[in-house]
Order: sequence, then structure tokens, then C-alpha cells
Amino acid sequence: MHEYPPVPQPRPGLWKRCLGGGLALWTLTAVVTYATENTTLLPTLILLGSFLVPAVFVLWAYERHGRDLGVPVILGCFVTGGVLGVLGASVMEYYLLHPSLWMFLGVGLIEEAVKLAALMFVVRRHPWLRGYRAGLVLGGSVGFGFAAFESAGYAFNAAVTMDGIDLRSLLETEILRGLLAPFGHGLWTAIAGAALLAFRRPDGRFRLAGPVVGTYLGVAVLHALWDSMHGIALWLVVRLTTTGLDRTLFAQGYLPRPTSQQEHLFTLFSVGGLALVTLAGLAWLRSLARREPDPSGIYTP
Repeated sequence: MHEYPPVPQPRPGLWKRCLGGGLALWTLTAVVTYATENTTLLPTLILLGSFLVPAVFVLWAYERHGRDLGVPVILGCFVTGGVLGVLGASVMEYYLLHPSLWMFLGVGLIEEAVKLAALMFVVRRHPWLRGYRAGLVLGGSVGFGFAAFESAGYAFNAAVTMDGIDLRSLLETEILRGLLAPFGHGLWTAIAGAALLAFRRPDGRFRLAGPVVGTYLGVAVLHALWDSMHGIALWLVVRLTTTGLDRTLFAQGYLPRPTSQQEHLFTLFSVGGLALVTLAGLAWLRSLARREPDPSGIYTP
């Protein structure tokens, strides 16, 4: 029998090299696309910009906390979980949601539910995947996969307009969503995944215990607050700066002819609100990551 050499392990810091190389390739692609106006490069630009940050964060989580979980499982959560999550959310939101005051809460409940269902599907045949650490890494992988595919859709919609290809809008969308990616879907699903796998039975069955349901509802609320912060900021500005509350403003989604004070207040409330939601999520994540492991290396509640 032939003895095969061991599979080489990636050197520490691979995520840094991937981030640097990916940014260089994305920048080069953007420059060439802008200079040549070659629309066949748009898929490359969209995919690089949409997947770079989510994939790098998953790679960092693998290097730091998930080497024993296995590359196939983490990759399955990122790709399969992300695709199933996007598809499930699209179908459910199409049939269940309608414009209303509570629409963003419905979005949060649906998207967090389908991501958890996708996580359960991917790890269903791996009963040993239990505990907070596994849930944080694998749940985050599903969330970042969801974010990557969703960002690709937003970037495509930003690029394609009635007047042709809007490259500037595409680049702005990718930069903004890339900067915000670590504080959205990946963060929320990591928290929910930690609770789900922490209460998983040794035989692999999932328990929808009270803390699991409570965590799911909590991250859905964070998700809803994040998505609705534009409207919340608008409502606060109107309440503080005008005497009459014109409800038609909320249907428009903006203030016509805003004063300088209103512009500053809107920026303060919208950015400050997103920062508060992010800090709440990070504090929650940190509290879960500090749970002590048992001697077997599996985190238990």
C-alpha cells in the first residue's frame, strides 16, 4: 500500500492574506470595468464584492475556533445554508408579508427562522456538532453565506437601471454592504445558532427549549430594529422638529426639503441607532463565547 503524505494545513493568518488579495482583485476589477466599460466583467465584480468579507470572516472563524469542526461542514453551512436561507426567505416573504407597520419584524422573524432551519438541515447527520462554540461558528457561517448571496442580489439590482448600467451605484452598494456585513446576518445567526446547538441532544435531535426560542425572538428583534432604523430615525426627527405628524412622510421614506437641523438629527439617529443595535449584538455574542467548555471540548449550557 502506498502511504500518502498528510494534507498540508493552512498557515495561520490565511484570512488576512485572502482579505488583502481579495481587495486588490476587487479594486483591479472595478478599475478595468470602469476603464473599458466591459459589462461582461460585472458578474466578477459583483461576486468578488459580495463574497469577500463574508468568506473572510468564515475563514477567520475556522482558523480561530472551528478547525475541529471540519471544512466540509463549515463550507456546507456557508454555501448550502446560505442558498437555502435566501430561497426560503424569498418564498415566505413573498406570500406572507405585506406593507405594514410591522413588516420589518416579519422580515426578522422569517429570515432568522429560515437560517436556523438551514443550519439544522446541514448538520442533521452530525450529532456530535453540539455546544455554544459549534453553534457560533456554524451559525455564523450560515448567516454570512446568506449575507453574501443577498448582497450579490442587491448589487445586481443597483447596477441594472432603466438608463443602463450604473457602475457607481454598484460600487457604493458593495462597499456599504461589505462594511456592514460583520454586524448583520452573520452576527445574528451566530447567536441563534449557539443557542440551538447548545441545547441539542446527544443523539442529534434538536430541542426547541425556552432559551432557544427566546434567543431566536431576540435576534429577530435586533434584525427588525436594524432594518427599520431609517424609518425610526425619520419618525424621531419629525416628532422633535415639527408640530404636526404627517403620516404620508413615512410612506415616502424621506423628508421633503429638510432643514440643516433635521439632516443632522436624521444622521445622528440612524447611525447611532445602528451602532446601538450592533453593540447589543456584539455584547450578546461575547457573553456566549465566554461560556466555559467541558473537558471533552464541547460547550454545554
